[in-house]
Amino acid sequence: MSVLKPIYTVYEWYISRNLRTENMPQHVAIIMDGNRRFSKIQGSIDPIEGHKRGISTLEQFLDWCVDLGIEIVTVYAFSTENFKRPKKEVEGLMNLFKENFEDIAQNKKIHKNQVKIKAVGQLELLPDDVRTAIKIAEKSTANYDKRLMNIAIGYDGRLEIVDAIKKIANEVKEGKINSEDIDEKIVNENLYTAGLADPNLIIRTSGEERLSGFLLWQSSYSELYFCDSLWPQLRKVDFLRALRSYQQRERRYGI
Repeated sequence: MSVLKPIYTVYEWYISRNLRTENMPQHVAIIMDGNRRFSKIQGSIDPIEGHKRGISTLEQFLDWCVDLGIEIVTVYAFSTENFKRPKKEVEGLMNLFKENFEDIAQNKKIHKNQVKIKAVGQLELLPDDVRTAIKIAEKSTANYDKRLMNIAIGYDGRLEIVDAIKKIANEVKEGKINSEDIDEKIVNENLYTAGLADPNLIIRTSGEERLSGFLLWQSSYSELYFCDSLWPQLRKVDFLRALRSYQQRERRYGI
């Protein structure tokens, strides 16, 4: 790796110099896939080790986004399906979430770069101590409006749409709106991501090519990029390639 590092540094510079700041995506969403496989490759039988390494990668990823002027980042941290994983792994992940949400309140980079933290998903499914830690993180960054990081936790895109339908149905029942008034704007206002611009670019690591229920409504016109690197192994050059691919595409709406 020590031999390759200078090569990657040059390659990063080569790609970066051709990226256009005026065509940078405002909102990048990422499916952080491959933590467990990384653990196996490293010879660890404990998948939590891969998740810990993945947190370090996320910190780097946020630094890259700040440097490149990307304003909104949404990360897929934990789906409702993930609750079906082995009990020990789920408990380990919950402990990691608790620790890291608490750490956000003291994170100098988060405050220096004025990153607002917001958790989205069915948060009621999470343990009480994790929900408390989320509130601490959100409260400590509540006044920031320069950058935003959404953390999708206890999240499922279909359930998000179902929840939005329920909210709208209640508004109709209470006479606040008429059924004829329901449109895309009203649906958007009732999603977990209400008020946010849809992601311009969605990246998935680990070589898998599917969304796995991530931002199903919001991704209608997002550009998709699939990267072979496992999440803990993601390099800046991989991210720059995704941005280059995004900028080379002619974005269309419709077919």
